[in-house]
Amino acid sequence: MTIIKTKYGRRSFIKSTVLAGGGMVLGFSWMAGCKPTPEQVLNMPKEWFNINGFLKIGENGVATIMSQNPEIGQNVKTSMPMIIAEELDIDWKNVIVEQAPLDTTLFKWQIAGGSQSIRQGWPVLRMAGATARRMLMEAAAQEWQVPVEEVTTEAGVLHHKASGKSIGYGAVASAAAKVPVPAEVKLKDLKDFKIIGTPRKNVDGLKLVKGEPLFGLDYRRDGMLIAMVAHPPAFGLKLKSVDDAAAKAMPGIKDVFTINTYNNGYEKQWCDTSAFPELVVVVGNTTWEVMNAKKVLKLEWEPSTAHTETVQGWGGPQKVTVPGGLENTNDHMTKMASLTAKAAKTPLRKDGDPEAAFKNAAQVIERTYTAPFLAHNTMEPMNFFAHVTADKAELVGPIQTPEFIEKTLSARLGLPLEKIDIQMTRQGGGFGRRLYGHYVVEAAVISQKMNAPIKLVYTREDDMTQGVYRPAYHVTYRAALDANKNLVGFHIRGGGTSESPVHANRFPAGAVDNYLAEEWTLETNISTGAWRAPGSNFIAGAEQSFLDEVAEAAGKDPIEFRLALFDKAIASPVGKDNDYDAPRYAGVLKEVKEKSGWGQTQEGVHRGVSAYFCHDSYVAQVVDVVVEGGKPVVQKVHCAVDCGIVVNPEGAHNLVEGGIVDGIGHALYSAMTFKDGTPEQSNFDKYRLIRHSEAPKSIAVHFVKNEIDPTGLGEPLNPPIIGALANALYKATGKRVYDQPFFMGKQMLG
Repeated sequence: MTIIKTKYGRRSFIKSTVLAGGGMVLGFSWMAGCKPTPEQVLNMPKEWFNINGFLKIGENGVATIMSQNPEIGQNVKTSMPMIIAEELDIDWKNVIVEQAPLDTTLFKWQIAGGSQSIRQGWPVLRMAGATARRMLMEAAAQEWQVPVEEVTTEAGVLHHKASGKSIGYGAVASAAAKVPVPAEVKLKDLKDFKIIGTPRKNVDGLKLVKGEPLFGLDYRRDGMLIAMVAHPPAFGLKLKSVDDAAAKAMPGIKDVFTINTYNNGYEKQWCDTSAFPELVVVVGNTTWEVMNAKKVLKLEWEPSTAHTETVQGWGGPQKVTVPGGLENTNDHMTKMASLTAKAAKTPLRKDGDPEAAFKNAAQVIERTYTAPFLAHNTMEPMNFFAHVTADKAELVGPIQTPEFIEKTLSARLGLPLEKIDIQMTRQGGGFGRRLYGHYVVEAAVISQKMNAPIKLVYTREDDMTQGVYRPAYHVTYRAALDANKNLVGFHIRGGGTSESPVHANRFPAGAVDNYLAEEWTLETNISTGAWRAPGSNFIAGAEQSFLDEVAEAAGKDPIEFRLALFDKAIASPVGKDNDYDAPRYAGVLKEVKEKSGWGQTQEGVHRGVSAYFCHDSYVAQVVDVVVEGGKPVVQKVHCAVDCGIVVNPEGAHNLVEGGIVDGIGHALYSAMTFKDGTPEQSNFDKYRLIRHSEAPKSIAVHFVKNEIDPTGLGEPLNPPIIGALANALYKATGKRVYDQPFFMGKQMLG
């Protein structure tokens, strides 16, 4: 049993407060309350009230647990409270879960991004539940006049076995609230877990099925107006003039005006990405009226000029150059190919003597891989409610980074942070798009201008043509084989628009004696940002496709070829900064090899394999492709995952399956292309997504069991599936694919 301190650094981690009507509130450093729903009130003591940062226990034994992180479909609203409930040792059926609002003074990590929610919350949540349980035990011990060590708990009931006494949590909640917070608490042994590791239904599942208003687009407020924005039709343009007479004369229109999302001279945060800060706004009574008025605006545009701005990144301030001009996809590809052909002045990493290894190689394999810009295309387009007055700002809607956007709002509106209240709704998808909150700021600025509550709504076309996109990438791999077909040299050189996807210290770094990694970036005025598993979503597919081709040239089985490299990384690793755990990496490959029956010939089934490490987790996948009617079809996917302890197996399976389907669909079909700065795709008639009938017929998920603290799961499933699919398609068609999208629907399926 682990004993932990209940303080983090200088700040006390946990405090207790007595509720007016009895019961206990256990506050901790990253949770906050919100109003219960009418249905939930029926299960709570009448005099419970809101308080910042708490776990509530009522006199009826019901616990209300706040879920702090934004819910974007990754099911943290279920899994995070499960961790608290486990250590609290309460029956899950007696738990009510509520979404917490933003509170930067209390919360540690109130972000949905980087697959970090469970990883960051794990120790904090366990501590909160364990401390509450200990205080309840102390209260029971005092009432029974017995040593606290003799008190046990089970499913929300306290027991003293020697005397046969028992009492429910609710009956001692008020007394427990008066118990001093213990300096340290004992955490459960993993073998004693009863909630963690068991499948639990989504706490919002019934509401979702019933179509209850959970999302930002559902939000309504009396007196609320609707706002929409018009932006330049091409990247590299800015607003020149506005003729809004016809629009203002339309029924239901309140006003038409221009706004600047950010003030001149404002130093942006990393999440303030916006290609079009000057926008034309139409405000009216209804969405339909505003959409129609927007269509009759007469707008003129002119070229924007190149400029440099300072952006506060994760590593500090960075100078970002935004070029002028109207860019084209063909030009991007030409420029990226040219940059890939040039050696970098300073390599990211160099082990051994790669130049000599390639010069003396018996065989050199060289392949180039590319990928286009991608849109996020969340099911729910961008939207946000804002009501800004002279002394406060109230905002409600879907955002992945509320604590960062609060700072931007404070600077833009001229209000202190404590006067800004952000309430989070459930989000109809994020995938990184809602990391960038310019639309939240736009809503607030519009409300301030109108002096009225408004809801800003983007159309699908607004969202798809305004950015933010996954960057376009271009990378070249080279491998050197000796006369015995051993891999003796490995070289990667690549980059992309605004960022490089090269991770110099990832596999096969550390497994090859002579290794070289180089990168470059191409400046662009097309706004880019994180897209599910940033960087990794492209490079994993390229790397794993290339390794398969190298294995084939070496005459080795693809899995055995990789495992031999991991043996090298385990026995005698090269370099000092390898960012992966070779035994765990090899472990998922061995797991998927066994579970998929790799090596057993199946007539008509063509198999591809891939493995990748990112977001602190390890994933290996085997894709089975069959040919039906002359067309390749993904029949089955086997997936082995090492993400540490799995909190909620049901939610975890959903994440795995969703990541696999998402990765296959984008690898096959999706692309954003540009002509003279104008996006050539503005809706799903031209931007191809995977159909239900094209998803794998079955997905077998295999979690590696261990006692390692949980790591990421929302993103690591997407990257490796691209390589496994490419390798399976090669087996099925005899053709290698190097450029995404593979256009399976156009080239292979007819």
